[in-house]
Amino acid sequence: MMRKTMERNLHRGHSAALAALLDLGTAGQRGFAGETLTRPLRFGFVGVGDRGSAHLDVLLHMDSVEVPALCDINDAYLYRAKRWVTEAGKPEPKLYGKNDTDWMRMLERDDLDVIVCATGWKWHAPVCEAAMLAGKHATTEVPAGLTEDECWGLVDTSEKTGKHCMMLEQANYSPDLLQILNMARAGLFGEMLHCAGGYVHDLRLVKFDPEREPWRLQYSIGHNCNLYPTHAIGPIAWLLDINRGDQFDHLVSMSSKARCLNDFARLYYGKESPYATMAMKQGDVNVSMIRTKRDRTVTLHFDTNTPHPHTAEFRVQGTKGHYAENLESVYFDERSPKPHTWEPLKNYAAQYQHEMYKSIDPARFNEEGRGHGSDLITSMLWQRFLRAVRAGVEPDPDVYDAAAWSAIISLSARSVAAGGKPVDFPDFTRGKWRTREPLRLG
Repeated sequence: MMRKTMERNLHRGHSAALAALLDLGTAGQRGFAGETLTRPLRFGFVGVGDRGSAHLDVLLHMDSVEVPALCDINDAYLYRAKRWVTEAGKPEPKLYGKNDTDWMRMLERDDLDVIVCATGWKWHAPVCEAAMLAGKHATTEVPAGLTEDECWGLVDTSEKTGKHCMMLEQANYSPDLLQILNMARAGLFGEMLHCAGGYVHDLRLVKFDPEREPWRLQYSIGHNCNLYPTHAIGPIAWLLDINRGDQFDHLVSMSSKARCLNDFARLYYGKESPYATMAMKQGDVNVSMIRTKRDRTVTLHFDTNTPHPHTAEFRVQGTKGHYAENLESVYFDERSPKPHTWEPLKNYAAQYQHEMYKSIDPARFNEEGRGHGSDLITSMLWQRFLRAVRAGVEPDPDVYDAAAWSAIISLSARSVAAGGKPVDFPDFTRGKWRTREPLRLG
């Protein structure tokens, strides 16, 4: 019944689908929110391509995880993932991949606890909402939603069902950024004033690769905004206690002209290529600024079209100190050894490295031939999530974070379209940010 309702309403638009789904009810399927769990967690995957396979590989190396179901419309990805599951010594999974919505059939199973969504962006919010309504916790690659309605839908559904919805923003678990968070909590930066970050990464080859991410180019053709804010805003939101003592208030956003994708198409595919003259809506450089309720500021850069190596764009500024990621350095008034001279961040690692990394032997990860792309940071993300679900508590990034971080896409689009006018942020916490405690990653 649920699957038929979803199929019917997806053709009428996502908001209509949500309205219908919320009326289905999930009493008796609320699962583990607030409860402890001792048996293995059972995962279903929707999408096992590039990012999905990375998450699958990490989880398959964890004894407390089972993977009863896999879904992908690409048979090569699907059967590769099946082989990985059985090679890991786990029971053979059931496969789903008849069409774009076969994941709905997978959600009808009663032996899944958590859904991992690693599809193209347009499916992230629909899959997560449906997963929660089917009694499963939802996790998704970034972004969690593309519109404000989708973000509100995730919040409403999570609150209604008692199911978690976590965005898989692994940038939050970088060793350096967790060390910076520890240093900020210890007061080294003084009062927080400003953070800056961005996604400044030349993706022209990826956008024109029909095999790797065929959907990505379409967003540059049809959108003009900050299309990829979460890698930067995730760590920034934790540093500024967003949704936990402070809140995004409003945003302004501006984009440059769009030239680089057409130039790239002419260079690599010839002037006769349709992409050489096709109108690209996405400006080559987007800059967005956010002000918070407590008068802190954030600058976000988005640039995936211009020619450049990957660029570190993260900066933290407070009344007593400054961190510059591109220099891997910090400076603190009355603490740094030389006035007006940067010192290496590593000078503070012994004292402020996060506990979760202190007992880790890096040689355990990324060993040649170990697996299919597992990495330390992704492993940390999943370990934290598993611990939270087993303990019956919220994961570190929760549904309010998923909504607030993702909403920057649609809000920046509105501001760009209005000539850079301010756009107010929704309060996805409905005022709870005023009394929620800052996040502690103990």
